[in-house]
Parts: sequence; structure tokens; C-alpha cells
Amino acid sequence: MSNFEQQAAKIRNQPGFIAALDQSGGSTPKALKLYGVAENTYSGETQMMDLIHAMRSRIITSPSFGGNRIAGAILFEATMDREVLGVPTAEFLWTKKQVVPFLKIDKGLADEANGVQLMKAMPTLDQLLVKAKSKGIFGTKERSVIKQANADGIRAVVAQQFEVGKQVIGHGLMPIIEPEVDIHCPDKAAAEKLLKAEILAQLDKLPAGQQVMLKLTLPVVDDFFKELVAHPRVLKVVALSGGYSRDEANARLARQKGMIASFSRALTEGLTAQQTDAEFNAALDQAIESIFQASKT
Repeated sequence: MSNFEQQAAKIRNQPGFIAALDQSGGSTPKALKLYGVAENTYSGETQMMDLIHAMRSRIITSPSFGGNRIAGAILFEATMDREVLGVPTAEFLWTKKQVVPFLKIDKGLADEANGVQLMKAMPTLDQLLVKAKSKGIFGTKERSVIKQANADGIRAVVAQQFEVGKQVIGHGLMPIIEPEVDIHCPDKAAAEKLLKAEILAQLDKLPAGQQVMLKLTLPVVDDFFKELVAHPRVLKVVALSGGYSRDEANARLARQKGMIASFSRALTEGLTAQQTDAEFNAALDQAIESIFQASKT
């Protein structure tokens, strides 16, 4: 089996979850602050990304972090371009930890229109996908946000997501399509109903043999995404924590059969730069185990 086939099989079959280690420029200061690194202790983009990479490296190299409970990890481009213990990050994840590497590819969100935020244009996406493939990346992730149950807006989000997804597939990579429904959406259940219908329509247009992954907000109605979980064009459906605490996200996830976690802030909750390695590893182990158990249902 090729690396890609091995990695697809791991995502499809192995109990575990996806660690979202892809905070980008906009969300990095907040992530560092939660980690105990104040904004006045660094200056400039490079220094900031070095600090967040040190945090991610500490997580990835921890004995608590491994392929027995973690199926994959999503990286920011600057993380992919750096090394962990002298090995390129994506290569380290797969060869040392048996964790499948993904790359966040979107360039952020456009201004809200029709109750949604589409992705900003990605004019250099093809070059990025070529680089990602050369560095051993298995798949990609791109995020849009739905804030209102607006049919036109949601249709536009899903159409854009699948358009980018097909571009990703064309480079031999696996797209994670992420049309996040904001947990504060005033009619979240209605938005999820519109979203599911649009996703199913797009999935049914995909050629036989092509697959995508879906990253969705934990739904109001339990098992609401079961048709997506069972769809032959879907490799896996993963859940984002969306601002819920880890305990709340885990409780909601445990009620969704066949969905696994892809948590970011909920994974790193409680980790700080000031912890000793023993404290850090114990806290990370507890976080990973709780998310792993919630993902097994």
C-alpha cells in the first residue's frame, strides 16, 4: 500500500481523533495567551510563530501524543515549513508518531454576507498544494463560517467548499471540508438542516472513487449527520469544538455515532508554558484520553 492508502485506512478505521494544531496568524496571540505567554513578551510575526511552534513541538514530542489515540493532526503552513527535533514536521508526525498530517490551506474569512463568511480568494493554492504533497501531507482543511440560517448563504458556502475540495483532490490530497455553523447562530438547527441538504447534493455529484472528509459543528439534534457519516463519498466526519469547553464538547461528541473529534482549543485547554514536563505531559494525557473516549462512540 502507498503512504496515502495507509493513511486513508488509518483515518477510516482506527479509533482516535484529529488534533487541530493549526492556529494561524489571527488566532495565535490568543492561543499563546491561554498557554501562558503574554503578548508583551514577543514582537513580530516570526517571533510569534517561533513561540507557537515551540508549543506545538512540545505537544507533538510528548509521550502522551501518539498514533494509538491520535489519528491525524492539522498543521498551519508555518508549522509544516518548520522542523521537530530536526525532522520536517509532517514527516515527524507520520514516521515517528504514526499520526496522519493535514494542512490548513484557507487564507481566512471574507466579510459576512447573506449570513455567512466565505473563504477569501486563494490565488496561490496550486503552488501550496504542490509544496504540501512534496512534504508528505495527506490532506487539507479549509474553513468557512455560517452565522444565520440563510439558504443562499449556505448554498454559496458549500459550493465554494466543494470547488476548493475538487482542486485539492486534483493534487492527490484529501480535503477536509469545514463549513462551521457558529454555535451562537440564532437558529442553529435550521442552519444545520440547510447545510446537510447542500452537502448531500454536492456529495452525490462527486465521481465514483472520489472522497472528501467533513468537519462540522456538533449538531443540535444527536446523530443528525448520520447520512453523511454513512455516505460512500465521505472518508470520515469529524467534529469541531466551536468554542464549547472540552467537557461540553466531549459530552456532545459522545452522543454522535461515527463522528470523531478534531479539536483545537479544547485539546490545549489547561496546558501552559510554565508547567514542568511531567505536569504538561500528565495534563495533555488527560485531555487526549477524554477526547479519545468521546470519539469512540
